[in-house]
Amino acid sequence: MITWIFADKTATAPAQILGSFSPASGSWLWAWANQSILRDMSRDARTFRDWAEANGHPALAQPKIEADEKTAATLAALAVRVTEATGYYRSPGGNSSVIITFGPVTLTTADGTVSSFNIGID
Repeated sequence: MITWIFADKTATAPAQILGSFSPASGSWLWAWANQSILRDMSRDARTFRDWAEANGHPALAQPKIEADEKTAATLAALAVRVTEATGYYRSPGGNSSVIITFGPVTLTTADGTVSSFNIGID
C-alpha cells in the first residue's frame, strides 16, 4: 500500500515497485532485476517485461536501460498503460528515485467519508 496524507484527507492505494531511475548514471533499473526488491512487489515490472518481449520490444525488457528524465517518464507512463495501473508515483531523490505504480485510490476525509476511484484506459 502507498499512502498520501493531506491536510483534509488521506489517500491510499495498492502499490508495486516498477523500477528505479538514476539521473546521475542516466539509467533505469526494472524492479524485477533488482535483487533487493521482493518478488511480490515487482509484479507490474514483470508484467511489463513479458508484454515487451511478447510484442517485439526486447530493448524495453532489458534489466537496465539508458534513460534520461524524459525516457524514465515515458517508461513509467507506458507501464501504467500496459499494466492497467491507476497511475505512478516517483519518489523524491537526488541520486536515485523509486518509481511506484498504484491501483485504485481510496480517499478518506477528516470526517471519515470514504470514496474510491480508478482510471480505466481503453
